[in-house]
Amino acid sequence: MTVSGSPGEVARAIVDANRYMVLATGDRAGMPWSSPVYFAHRGYREFFWVSSPQATHSRNIAVRPQVGIVVFDSSVAIGTGQGVYMSAVAAAVDAADALAVFSRRSVTHGGRVWTADDIQDAQGVSSLALYRAVADEHSMLAKDGQPDHRVPVQLTG
Repeated sequence: MTVSGSPGEVARAIVDANRYMVLATGDRAGMPWSSPVYFAHRGYREFFWVSSPQATHSRNIAVRPQVGIVVFDSSVAIGTGQGVYMSAVAAAVDAADALAVFSRRSVTHGGRVWTADDIQDAQGVSSLALYRAVADEHSMLAKDGQPDHRVPVQLTG
């Protein structure tokens, strides 16, 4: 995917065009763990996904909510890729409007409608949880020849 325009337009196009983000978490001791997760977003600032509370990244978020996120297209030619990097704070959420955001994007990609019943059984036990990460900054690599030279990007108004 090659996109032109302002850095914000490019970053928004990358987030909109890709279905998975890499979620970087750390455990209590700071041991890193990365996981690709299917995501939906609201306003390029809130990112939602569904995971088991027992997954390593979910257990990490429970003790250390600071996360790193990157969204990128892994299918582009070597040296042409671009990604959107974010630092965020994540937590499990119980919000119908957040689940609706996730469900709408799922349906647009051929997935199913998600309901509260999907993340909670009849006894109220969660086998899956809805998570939200709120990004506090976005950046992209500056294509200026400097290695790993990131520049801030404004995605929201």
